[in-house]
Amino acid sequence: MTPDDPVSAERTSVTPVRRHDLDRLRILAVLLLFVFHTARIFDVDEAFYAKNSQTSQWLTWGVVQFLNPWHMPLLFVLAGAATWFALGFRTPSTYARERTRRLLVPFLFGVIVIVPPQAYLAQRLLPNGETSYVAFLGDYWQMKGDLSGYTGQFTPGHLWFILYLFLFSLIALPLFVRIRRVAGGPSGRDIGRPWMLAAVPAVMLLVGALPSPEGAWSPFTTLVLFIAGFILLSSESLQTTVRRWWPWFLAAGVVTMALELGIDASNVNDGWGDFSWPQAGFGLVEASNTWLWVLGLIGGAGAYLNGPGTPTLRYANEAAYPCYILHQTVIAAVGYVVVQWDLGVWSKYIVILIASFTLTVGLYDVAVRRTNPTRFLFGLKPKKRMTTRRTAAARPAATTPR
Repeated sequence: MTPDDPVSAERTSVTPVRRHDLDRLRILAVLLLFVFHTARIFDVDEAFYAKNSQTSQWLTWGVVQFLNPWHMPLLFVLAGAATWFALGFRTPSTYARERTRRLLVPFLFGVIVIVPPQAYLAQRLLPNGETSYVAFLGDYWQMKGDLSGYTGQFTPGHLWFILYLFLFSLIALPLFVRIRRVAGGPSGRDIGRPWMLAAVPAVMLLVGALPSPEGAWSPFTTLVLFIAGFILLSSESLQTTVRRWWPWFLAAGVVTMALELGIDASNVNDGWGDFSWPQAGFGLVEASNTWLWVLGLIGGAGAYLNGPGTPTLRYANEAAYPCYILHQTVIAAVGYVVVQWDLGVWSKYIVILIASFTLTVGLYDVAVRRTNPTRFLFGLKPKKRMTTRRTAAARPAATTPR
């Protein structure tokens, strides 16, 4: 799944039923990216492509630290859910080709064209930063340093998510096909068991101990979440459990979030060694917190967001993926300008947030969605050509001899 994938029931003899709750939840998750990455400009703890001289504890803890544990995991679970539906009306080979077109192509285009300006703006704020974009690119492609890009070096930026999805789609495809054969179709059986929901945090903890890129989400943890989303949508019993217990999942998520943030804020975990029992216990709290929020939000979406489709929803469904690709570069560019203004933190935050969202949607509408070449580069389906068929009624009337 890409963030613009429609989430619909498997194809039958009748029209597929839309899962508008998952559609809307995915769109809201993409909107939260603007809230999150704008707050990163004022983050107390970590660098970013644009950085305000005055940071904010409120934005750090109330936005960055609150959203970070569950926001991207939610998108991975929704991607797995969409894959369940996609394999209902695509063959495995068709699905693999479609993932290549809609994930690998936009990733490569984005890494070459969309992401480098972020690193360029980041190094402009450093002493002796290059002022020429051409000179900057000469050093950028040497790929020195870490992959964050915060010091002007090569980075995949926020497009790591798309690369992960592409790799996961191919890696998990044999497993998904097997599950689809067992659980899908008229004679399929429900493979879901309650213990599966409880086991996910423990599996996340175990695979999270495997080596991962520094400063990025573990590919092993996010692969587990991707597979979990697929299995969740394959099982009506698991979905029933989530629909029934979602308020309790969210309540438990609030408790684990408070515990996690409290431990982080106190720095008591700084003295815990790797693979120690206290560290393992804290890791289980972190994984449980992530999973509880994801389940609670999916269940809450089913309860409150599953209304009928609208033209606005259809537009937002298609816009979500290109806006994901564009948003962080736009935020970095707007932030680079606004942080130099003589305004307070909250005034700057609101200006960057509103301006970035407006410019991103405007770029999508004007520069992406209207032509098939740009739609291809951003992973969208081509626009259908308008064909006019001449009918007898439309033809000029034959002249009658007098």
